[in-house]
Amino acid sequence: MLQGVNHVTLCVHDLERAIDFYGGLLGCSMRARWDRGAYLEAGALWLCLECAPSALCQPRQDDTHLAFTVTPAGFITLSQKLAGRVTLWKENTSEGESLYFLDPDGHKLEIHVGSLATRLSHWRSRARDVPSGLKIFDATG
Repeated sequence: MLQGVNHVTLCVHDLERAIDFYGGLLGCSMRARWDRGAYLEAGALWLCLECAPSALCQPRQDDTHLAFTVTPAGFITLSQKLAGRVTLWKENTSEGESLYFLDPDGHKLEIHVGSLATRLSHWRSRARDVPSGLKIFDATG
């Protein structure tokens, strides 16, 4: 049975640039580094950056993305830090503060204030925001 996400690996073209972005700009902690990769940590997330030729590092064209949890104060601080330094790819229309932006290799990222519990609570209390056909289940399924 699954217990959670073990790690996420992102293909990057320029390892140094990716380390600067995830470590320097986003504040992930460096845990290991080698010639063609690095392990960083963000809270409980183990993030692997794996260097590969740019032809292999192609961003998806759909809504697939990686969302990071931030506090309300952290959202304000990080949003200000990212302003003018990243490309935005989507406007927030969901519950909670969110900023959708691209990393230097075109991976779609999000910083979000909230959780699954706050999203479900929002949907329970605001019928106009509920996706068509929504059914909410308790934690046991």
